[in-house]
Amino acid sequence: MANIGLDQLGQARSLLAYAGQVEGSGRTEDDLAYFRDERDFRNVKLVERDQSDFGVAMARLLIFSAWQVELYAGLARSTDPILAGVAGKAVKEVAYHLDHARHWVVRLGDGTDESHARVQAALDAEWPWMEELFDNAFLDDGLVAGGVAVDPATLRDAVVTRVEAVVAEATLDVPQVFPAVGGGRRGIHTEAMGFLLAEMQHLTRSHPEAAW
Repeated sequence: MANIGLDQLGQARSLLAYAGQVEGSGRTEDDLAYFRDERDFRNVKLVERDQSDFGVAMARLLIFSAWQVELYAGLARSTDPILAGVAGKAVKEVAYHLDHARHWVVRLGDGTDESHARVQAALDAEWPWMEELFDNAFLDDGLVAGGVAVDPATLRDAVVTRVEAVVAEATLDVPQVFPAVGGGRRGIHTEAMGFLLAEMQHLTRSHPEAAW
């Protein structure tokens, strides 16, 4: 999990550094990571919620990494060379993340009665938040038309197929639940987001000029 976290941090650093460059107002990756308020973040709600146990962590990683594999595969063909370069490296990393999650979901789902029940409960809890991954309401259509960005709505079938194949292999049931209310892409987050940012931004905001 530590290695997966480091991969995600590396991807975030590259993307935030490029975002600051494109924005053109002099903000760095650290400014964007540590000095934005909650409403200024545009992440999906899936990734900000508490991870109550290992089953939840693996169920969430399965869904999120399946989406990232498809997203980065598309962005690797972007007409923007920076995005294409970042995605080309990242797609190899998230393929490992997906494989790691698959192995654990199968091991837990096809294990003991206890592990089966807990990972099924984890899938049931995470599944409603998957739909927001495919929301394209926030996207600039011109970026898609120009081949710069990928329309997330086009990823749904491939992602769901990947995840459902693992669910079947793990002898689990595909959750029959309604999608959760989104809004993360518009800066509307769950209660957990504020606490998460308070923990992650506290040191830098307390000592903004410190050098490490």
